[in-house]
Amino acid sequence: MRKLQLLSIFTFLLALQSFAQQTNVKGRLFEDVSGKSIPDAIISIEGTELSVKTNNSGAFTFEGLSLPLGEQVLEISKEDYETKKYPIVITEGQTLDLGDLFLNYDITKENYQISTISLADNELNGDDVSSSNISGLLASSQDTYLRAAAFDFSAAFFNPRGFDNASGKVLINGIEMNNQTTGRPSWGTWGGLNDVQRNRVFVRNTKASDYNFGDLGGTTNIIMRASKMRQGGRVSYASSNRSYQGRVMGSYNSGALNGGWSYSVLMSRRFGEEGFREGTSYDANSFFLAVEKQLNSKHSLNFTGFYAPNHRGTSTAVTQEVVDLRGVDYNPNWGYFNGEKRATRENRNEQPVFMLNHYWDVSDKVSINTNLGYQTGYNSRLRIDNGGTYIDPDNGVTFPEGGARNPDPIYYQNLPSYALRFPNPSAADFQNAYGLRNEFENDGQFDWGEAFYANRIFPNNNSVYILKSDRVEDDQLMLNSIVNAKLTDNITLNGRLNYRNLNSHNFAQVEDLLGGQQFLDVDFFAEESSFVTGSAQDLAQSDLNNPNRLVREGDDYEYNFEIDSEVYDAFAQLQFQYRAIDFHVGAKFGKTTYQRIGNYRNGFFADNSFGPGEELDFTTYGLKTGAVYKITGRHLIDFNAAYQQNAPNIRNSYSNSRQTHEVVDGLTEVKSQALDLSYIFKSPLFNARVTGFYAGFQDETNVGFYFTQDLTNNSINPIPETDFSAFVQEVMTGMDRRHYGLEFGLEAQVHSTLKLKAAGSFGNYVYTNNPDLYLTSQNFPGQQLRFGDGKTDMKDLHVPGGPERVFQLGFEYRDPDYWNLGVTVNHFSNSYISPSGILRSDNFALDYDGLPITNYDTGVARDLLKQEKFDDYMLVNLTAGKSWRIDDYFFGFFAVVNNVLDEVYKTGGFEQSRTSNYNSRLEDMSRENGALFGNRYFMGYGTTYYLNVYLRF
Repeated sequence: MRKLQLLSIFTFLLALQSFAQQTNVKGRLFEDVSGKSIPDAIISIEGTELSVKTNNSGAFTFEGLSLPLGEQVLEISKEDYETKKYPIVITEGQTLDLGDLFLNYDITKENYQISTISLADNELNGDDVSSSNISGLLASSQDTYLRAAAFDFSAAFFNPRGFDNASGKVLINGIEMNNQTTGRPSWGTWGGLNDVQRNRVFVRNTKASDYNFGDLGGTTNIIMRASKMRQGGRVSYASSNRSYQGRVMGSYNSGALNGGWSYSVLMSRRFGEEGFREGTSYDANSFFLAVEKQLNSKHSLNFTGFYAPNHRGTSTAVTQEVVDLRGVDYNPNWGYFNGEKRATRENRNEQPVFMLNHYWDVSDKVSINTNLGYQTGYNSRLRIDNGGTYIDPDNGVTFPEGGARNPDPIYYQNLPSYALRFPNPSAADFQNAYGLRNEFENDGQFDWGEAFYANRIFPNNNSVYILKSDRVEDDQLMLNSIVNAKLTDNITLNGRLNYRNLNSHNFAQVEDLLGGQQFLDVDFFAEESSFVTGSAQDLAQSDLNNPNRLVREGDDYEYNFEIDSEVYDAFAQLQFQYRAIDFHVGAKFGKTTYQRIGNYRNGFFADNSFGPGEELDFTTYGLKTGAVYKITGRHLIDFNAAYQQNAPNIRNSYSNSRQTHEVVDGLTEVKSQALDLSYIFKSPLFNARVTGFYAGFQDETNVGFYFTQDLTNNSINPIPETDFSAFVQEVMTGMDRRHYGLEFGLEAQVHSTLKLKAAGSFGNYVYTNNPDLYLTSQNFPGQQLRFGDGKTDMKDLHVPGGPERVFQLGFEYRDPDYWNLGVTVNHFSNSYISPSGILRSDNFALDYDGLPITNYDTGVARDLLKQEKFDDYMLVNLTAGKSWRIDDYFFGFFAVVNNVLDEVYKTGGFEQSRTSNYNSRLEDMSRENGALFGNRYFMGYGTTYYLNVYLRF
């Protein structure tokens, strides 16, 4: 009995010793000014994947985790607060109690993010290269390089690693928001909701994400959950000269209320007669509501709904001649109407989104998040249609007559170069050019009065000009379930099941008859196509089931079809965390289907346009892995690799979905691979990351639309000798490209108030093969026009999409008295024009009769086809801010001035394809007084500012 007692005491002492030898770090976290505890802050050990969160009382502990020993850096971070780092020493068998720690509210970080989000939701739905900009995706990143890319480089539409935003996934509350038609996130759908977008989780490139497999450009999950919003209210006013002129916003978050309820509300308005570009009006309102109920300790139910209608005028690409005459702020897409500026091109987006999110903490190690989302509404692009015609059988007119000249102010016949197009121009030619120049410089805008006058005098009260809308009405159902399970202390399982169902209704709609009574829904240009295709009366019909239809305001016309799409996919991932290495492996598998349903029987494609078309079916899958090797707590090696096969987007799956079911020839899944290797150094005073990266893409497809006047004849696709022009769809398939380079970010805290930083990227993004190319058109319906070997010489040309090389130097000064100042100098180089495919096909070297051009000079041709490289440029940006505390209120401002030196630069552009053979191209490019169809450019902004004034309570 005595031996048994002694054994029990010995066992108890061993247990005490074992308990005492547990290694742990713990503490409590509070807000510096208010003294309130800070829940849900992330406490991590730098150089490891080890992290914990503070509880509702601000306490944290690493108990039970395998901690690295010796000198380490403890990082404390939370949205809206300054990140703090503490050097600590972890001793085996001892508990390090850090006591009470404090964080300061980081108004600078908040405003940097808000201004970046503002850039995203204002710029990312346009007709220019900004539509593929990725700044909004990176807005929450804490990485020095990616912050520079989001805030400074994005002003020049730089894309990290050459990826546009279709290569990045954007989620809201775990639901994917990328548009299935284009693959891009529709930032305008949630524009103006800045105050409720600050809680973001960003994962760089192909690193492990808890929510989905991700993509090469990274993954952002915007958490719009009521209980996760910082308690309190905020009202603000922003002024800018970039996209809108003013924005007023108010929001309030309740925090946790009695009964387990919490809510968040926001309303904002953005407005302006024009931004930096002339006539780019802006009219947008935003509404947001989130309500959450904590059902019990394990279950919570959250509803989120937002509606952000946005109407804004747009600009377009212009030639160098237009820039020289009118400057970089010129925009042809407006004119005076009743003494006020009225846009001729406008984007309208009204797509409310509703979400229901269920959060289930099955245990302290397993959680399941199930999400249901529904998105509806429309997106439309307004423009002038000048195809007005009429039929008058009583007077013997049986075929549509009429039509109208192109009213575009920058139509080539309206510019001085047109009058001087011939060699040795006469005095009369110079006189005409002088008149055109004066008219363009003094006006150069759309004439609304002339349009109304033409409509009043046209026979049968038909309109010659109307304002039309290319309208897309989407109804989308989204459902997924996400699981996170801590299998052991070192292994975590992430998984997701996902379903998306889309019905996309596409049609043209009459918005305004501009004083007329009706509009005849036929194609006047069908007469020109009748030589090769048959009866012009039938061909002219948009819908053979309703011929010669007269339409009025609000009616659909010209084209009408639907796309049904379904996506099923599953994702699983294992994350392993050990003292010396952390690594992950992940996989996904899915199916995607598309089907076109035609509501019109088009006259050119009578047998292949009406009713349901072929169902397209794609198999998607992906594999990825990555590891972080911890040389020490401060020196890390990070490696990531991924391979995936994705469905092409809807837009590039059909050669001309507006008129026909025709599927892109040889359509298949798009393959991609990515590798990156990083060296990372972290310390309280200096942080650095240097990354080498590679990415490859295969079997991409691109469909473009343009008018060309130089099609060659051949025996397979005869073209009448009287006309070698057509509006065509250029289809390139089997496109391969390669992206590789080096990116880096360095940050040094040289003083408690002063931080120096440098960042840059040196990339090379080129096409690696000669894709297949063919043309389709209503001029040769049902046929594919190919030239020679059916290829286009794109190999080794640069992929367009912003500068390949960027470099930044800058500093940030943060005064303890809550004011800050920042300056960055940013250099951009190696930007390239978007190349034309038909120019580099065999059509370029063939005459109209299909025979080789006799005077073809390969040296001259090489110069004509050389891809234009834009000039280098440098942008200087300034930021400044100040905040004051008055009792429990915080008042402050944040200001940004971009391009202080008013640098003129090109952000992108494309080669025109109207002159597409050697002789016509040489003639046009050799004109002494300027080409008629030269390259068209998107110009960067001059000096712009953004000022935000706020009150937080």
